[in-house]
Amino acid sequence: MKVFIRFLVFISFGFSATSSFAWGFWGHQRINRMAVFTLPPEMLGFYKQHIDFVTEHAVDPDKRRYAVDHEAPRHYIDLDHYGEYPFDSLPRRWKDAVARFSEDTLNAYGIVPWHIQLDYYRLVDAFKALDADRILKISADLGHYIADSNVPLHTTENYNGQLTGQKGIHGLWESRLPEIFGNGYDYFIGSATYIENPLAEAWQTVLESHLALDSVLGFERQLTKTFPTDRKFSYENRNNVLVRVYSQEFSDKYHSMLSGQVERRIRSSILRVASFWFSAWVDAGQPDLSPLLNAEVKPDEIESPKKQKGADRESQDVGAIMNLPGIELDQTEYISAKMLQRAGAAWLETRYFMIKSVAPDFERI
Repeated sequence: MKVFIRFLVFISFGFSATSSFAWGFWGHQRINRMAVFTLPPEMLGFYKQHIDFVTEHAVDPDKRRYAVDHEAPRHYIDLDHYGEYPFDSLPRRWKDAVARFSEDTLNAYGIVPWHIQLDYYRLVDAFKALDADRILKISADLGHYIADSNVPLHTTENYNGQLTGQKGIHGLWESRLPEIFGNGYDYFIGSATYIENPLAEAWQTVLESHLALDSVLGFERQLTKTFPTDRKFSYENRNNVLVRVYSQEFSDKYHSMLSGQVERRIRSSILRVASFWFSAWVDAGQPDLSPLLNAEVKPDEIESPKKQKGADRESQDVGAIMNLPGIELDQTEYISAKMLQRAGAAWLETRYFMIKSVAPDFERI
């Protein structure tokens, strides 16, 4: 018996297409890569030798969102849950915040500044041990979380405009715009500097990001009023897949209204990533990294995605949506990783999908 289903598929296409993870794969990889070139000579040789690793694995934390419990809160903090700027009711030190709100509450609304601090001290320890494997893996991860903390929509409960009728803005701001305009940005931002207080710097970053939130949401809302849907969105063919995206015209005007905001946040990400790496090396005693130049680093194996507990904060972004009605499947055949692979999409680069069908056995995975 055949059954016709209609389903939505959310896909990340690495460099070549829009991802709805923070900054997208393209953005995270560009940030880590460019951070290498701001390092001092004592570090540059080692990081440049392994630049492909810290670039490629800049996206590992996003891949782990579907394999590791408690990974998701490391990417954001909903500051507006705790009141109004500058959110003085929320203690900056982890132990004080836990005592006031409980660890469960903090995890529910995000822990990115505290996780940046944790990974920072892990990196210090890795430098002290001259453990090339840990240095590179933690550097790649730390770069990811710092970059996330520079995204305004990672500091609010309204992370995808779902509270203001602006669903999809998450992918528009941090994936679609960098994808279109990112090659024209200025990535040369000077040299990494020493950070005296890593936790204070992480907090400063999320507070700066949150201050940019009004324009992120306000300009999109204002612009949408002037655009009919058929001009706001368009379709693009990517890897033989029809993808619904924000139109070039809408993206151009929104990018102009933001007056360089996306570029500024990417530049901030690059400098802060490099400065955290540099500071960890200094705090470790400035060890000689030359013996590690030819070290072989084995990537961690990321487990198969697990069934999500609760909603994925970024699963409903516009910018990577396929709407394919009339797909014919045997009733006993499930949408699975193997099916996606047969379709030419790598599982770990697949965002999230939902099947809506008359078939009795389907689930959101």
